[in-house]
Amino acid sequence: MNKRIYIGVAWPYANSPLHLGHIAGAYLPPDIFARYNRAKGNQVLMVTGSDMHGTPITISAEKEGISPSEVAQKYHHSFLESWDKLGISFDLFTHTDTPNHAKVAQDIFLKLYNQGDIYKDTVLQPWCSKCQRYLPDRYVEGDCPLCGYDGARGDQCDKCGQPLNPVDLTNPRCGLCSTTPEFKESEHFFLRLSAFQNQLIEWVKTKEDLWRPNVYRFTLSYLENGLKDRAITRDIDWGIELPIEGYPGKRIYVWFEAVIGYVSASKEWSQNIGEPEKWRDFWQDENVKSYYFIGKDNIPFHTIIWPAMLMGYGGLNLPYDVPSNEYLTIEGRKLSSSRNWAVWLPDYLSRYDPDPLR
Repeated sequence: MNKRIYIGVAWPYANSPLHLGHIAGAYLPPDIFARYNRAKGNQVLMVTGSDMHGTPITISAEKEGISPSEVAQKYHHSFLESWDKLGISFDLFTHTDTPNHAKVAQDIFLKLYNQGDIYKDTVLQPWCSKCQRYLPDRYVEGDCPLCGYDGARGDQCDKCGQPLNPVDLTNPRCGLCSTTPEFKESEHFFLRLSAFQNQLIEWVKTKEDLWRPNVYRFTLSYLENGLKDRAITRDIDWGIELPIEGYPGKRIYVWFEAVIGYVSASKEWSQNIGEPEKWRDFWQDENVKSYYFIGKDNIPFHTIIWPAMLMGYGGLNLPYDVPSNEYLTIEGRKLSSSRNWAVWLPDYLSRYDPDPLR
């Protein structure tokens, strides 16, 4: 009997061209897996899209002297060209700056808020007196409190992969001018991750013989250290507006809404094929296996935060497997778009045939 297979692929930030680390880590493996399953006669839905929001986009926009929307659209079209040349067989490659995605993200946010899984609290946020702005996520850097890496950012350490909060950083500095920030109180909305800890541990332990050892160990270790509730809004003017009045200067945190893209993209695909309810076949049938192909730095968002959101929302399938690769490195350093340390895919494809790369 033919099976239905759902494949969610990591959403690349639309702030720079793709590089070979993206392809090796998150985009070629699911294409091979999708083609294999289609050849077996299975029904496959493989979706993803450009991540158009968040500080990676606004920082690139400021550097290039154009608007966040313009920079995101520029690289979104670059991605589409690269997929076409490389032969990646997405059923849909969309982006997060659509009315459909905004509605789905706001609906999930509002349901979790109304049932108490999202709440308001006051938190200390870095403020640069020189730039006269809050410093969310990549606008603040410092030393990782866990591994000591001196290039950790306000939301995550690139070296050890642990999610962070700006207040956790040692020796914090403004990512724009290097000024030491002060910390001011700011009201934000939090996902009550701590409420899902026991449920997540129980679920993750069922994956010991299925998930790759690096994914399983990282996730279980993170859970056993105790989950902290996580802020899911930011003091920024680019992104999805909150579905609650009175917060015009805040937007939904990019990682909260980006993973919701797996659902919104599935709904968009259904609309595109003229069967608006078809997405349910891949999300509400417990016999469907859902695979999420990601890079190492995306592990906690797909094995902890996204499953917690799904548990809270209810009625949608949890991930079956989360295949994640380690970093591709050059001279011992991981490839990085934001740090301009990469072999760029468009450059490769302009010189060479894609088959040797595949």
